[in-house]
Amino acid sequence: MKKLRLILGDQLNLQHSWFQESDNNTIYVLAEMRQETDYVKHHIQKIVAFFLSMRNFYKAIQTQGHQAVYFQITDADNPQDLEKIIASCIEKYKIEKFEYQLPDEYRLDQQIKTISSNLKIKSQAFDSEHFYTTRHELSDFFEGKKLLLMENFYCNMRKKHHILMNGSTPIGNQWNFDADNRKKYKSEVPVPSEKNFHANVSEVIVQIKDAGIITFGNIDSHNFSWPTSREQSLEVLDYFCKNLLIHFGDYEDAMHTDEKFLFHSRLSFALNSKMLSPKEVIETVIAFYQENVSEISISQVEGFVRQILGWREYIRGIYWKEMPDYANMNALKNYNKLPDFFWTGKTKMNCMSQAINQSLDEAYAHHIQRLMVIGNFTLLTQIHPDEVDAWYLGVYIDAIEWVEMPNTRGMSQYADGGIIATKPYVSSGSYINKMSNNCSKCHYNVKEKFGERACPFNALYWNFLDEKKEYFKGNQRMGMMLNLLNKMNPEEIHKIKIKANIIIEDMDSY
Repeated sequence: MKKLRLILGDQLNLQHSWFQESDNNTIYVLAEMRQETDYVKHHIQKIVAFFLSMRNFYKAIQTQGHQAVYFQITDADNPQDLEKIIASCIEKYKIEKFEYQLPDEYRLDQQIKTISSNLKIKSQAFDSEHFYTTRHELSDFFEGKKLLLMENFYCNMRKKHHILMNGSTPIGNQWNFDADNRKKYKSEVPVPSEKNFHANVSEVIVQIKDAGIITFGNIDSHNFSWPTSREQSLEVLDYFCKNLLIHFGDYEDAMHTDEKFLFHSRLSFALNSKMLSPKEVIETVIAFYQENVSEISISQVEGFVRQILGWREYIRGIYWKEMPDYANMNALKNYNKLPDFFWTGKTKMNCMSQAINQSLDEAYAHHIQRLMVIGNFTLLTQIHPDEVDAWYLGVYIDAIEWVEMPNTRGMSQYADGGIIATKPYVSSGSYINKMSNNCSKCHYNVKEKFGERACPFNALYWNFLDEKKEYFKGNQRMGMMLNLLNKMNPEEIHKIKIKANIIIEDMDSY
């Protein structure tokens, strides 16, 4: 039977069982499509990375002896639409059966189901063989429970897969070393330079422009740093273990104006495109730790494992549990527009300037920059979650909807009403000052609330609490802050609200 197998741009898993044996009756198809480049405006580095990774994957499976067809974005015979590409391949190669791996995005899952149901030949879906969990494992785990606490899910995953365990006891005698992962970076430890592949990507940039794709963000066409093959991805993993793991946990939540990446692995693109699997990443990191246990503390390793085994799998489970309704949630009824400086980086707020310009320059920012700087600002200024979603999905190289949306709409913007987070992740300027050196070099004064040079986060924070106090009055984790709000002088609250509304009305002036 002649089969056509579809490979999506985030299914670049050379370890998949499909590729264990070559078969002349099986043809694989990969395609760069306007359908995928245009559903949201993407960072130029994101499109370059996916196109190059797909092309390298195509070459790799051909080298293994597999039959494959590839549509580049500028090919004259590229229909730029998934249904048309599948139909043309079925007709051209006289295909008798269509096979695909389960997509991780709801929209593609629905589209391919519809395409398959309309075909006149048999079709079959296969697991992507990437995650520790199935799509619905989280739903089953939390069956009948009101709170979907990540910590409970994470502990269960540790036990189930026997990761960082001594029998039934966690290594280090505690599940979570989060309290040890909150150090402010003060340049006391040198940060190794990031792994950079210095690739020349001029040709693919020209193709993207010739195709008429609208992008944003910056790129150095002769110095592209992201991994675009399995071999390069393994090099990044090895580099992380040997150079960064030793201090990863300590400075996991830190920010510093002179260090864009600190000790973060930058493995997220390789993971989310499936060039690497979470299992091999975790096993490699733990093996390195065990070989160097006298030098590396358990808190560094547990913090890293928690992000992948805990948070990453948890977020995916939430996505499949709550979609499609999740995409429309706006529990706090926020409707403001995203300011223009999100596309230019031009703002006098140093923390926002650093985080947004880094995002525009690198297509990357780490989780605290995304959550407690950019996400904090968009929530305090009550931006519509649709606008925040679209920006995060477009700007970050690792942003695929299953992982981006719950992190943004849920964790960052509290638009899901508390499905993920037990309280909104908002703060005044004091948290940013505590975890970074941004405030010491800022146009604004982090200790002021009202004046012309007052940190905008301060007035915005108290205004947000006042605006949403009815919504959060039953939330125990918000009790202390709401009590402080209630004790504030009404005249002070009035001044705060005036200041906050001035900022919200003209965000681009700040």
